[in-house]
Amino acid sequence: MRKQLYAVAAAILAAGMLAGCSGGAKETEEQTSVQAEKETETAKIPAAAEAETEAASEKEETELLVAAAASLKNAYEEELIPMFEAQYPGVIVTGVYDSSGKLQTQIEEGLEADVFMSAATKQMDALNEKGLIAEDTIADLLENKIVLIVPTGNEAGLEAFEDIEKASSIALGDPASVPAGQYAEEALTSLGIWNRIQDKVSFGTNVTEVLNQVAASSADAGIVYATDAASMAEQVDVIAEAPEGSLKKKVIYPVAVLKGSAHSEEAADFVEFLKTEEAMKVFEAYGFSKGNEILP
Repeated sequence: MRKQLYAVAAAILAAGMLAGCSGGAKETEEQTSVQAEKETETAKIPAAAEAETEAASEKEETELLVAAAASLKNAYEEELIPMFEAQYPGVIVTGVYDSSGKLQTQIEEGLEADVFMSAATKQMDALNEKGLIAEDTIADLLENKIVLIVPTGNEAGLEAFEDIEKASSIALGDPASVPAGQYAEEALTSLGIWNRIQDKVSFGTNVTEVLNQVAASSADAGIVYATDAASMAEQVDVIAEAPEGSLKKKVIYPVAVLKGSAHSEEAADFVEFLKTEEAMKVFEAYGFSKGNEILP
């Protein structure tokens, strides 16, 4: 009888121990599962934060559209725009280049540009009068010169600016829309040459087109900016600058923020950047000199 009682007690004790082990294992398994879930959620936090940061970065990127005279393209694209973008992360600058007159017309017709830089004050003044320029941002940034050029090795015998009438064919910017052409007309008119060369002239739609015609020897002579001639020094020779007094005003390049800019703050930053010493060094390397309002 006593042996039977011992056997029953032992069985009850074993069952209890087995149940305890089973419960402990189950509890441990539940704890492990909860811990794993917590670790998974914790891992998701940095990933989510990183995704939000990337999305915010993409959302904050600003694109500026700069409408600039064709003679500025090399300086802008090769050095100035990359320099500005490096200093202002998240701001992308896209340039559109043409004659100042054409750009003026495009802006008047709704081109959504943020900054305008002209090769003459005439176009800037016209846009300002129409209320399209943030007037307090206008700066006469640069000065250029107009020069008579011929193809390298040309033997037409041109030695002075006035000798342009000796050329058989002449390339000039169209005075109707190209500032370089307007300056050429003014200088040649003051020298009494303009009317005498009309049957030899082909008019380009911008100064780059004139430069290319002379460089390719499609024209015996042409009038462009000194900066343009410098960009093709191996293909064109400079004969002379426009004589002193042949132009009433200096060849000034003004820049300003357009009043309708959707990114006026960034556009103002770009204009201010162009005034800096480092930007001026770039302009000077391309043949420009400091304008009226930038002189120390």
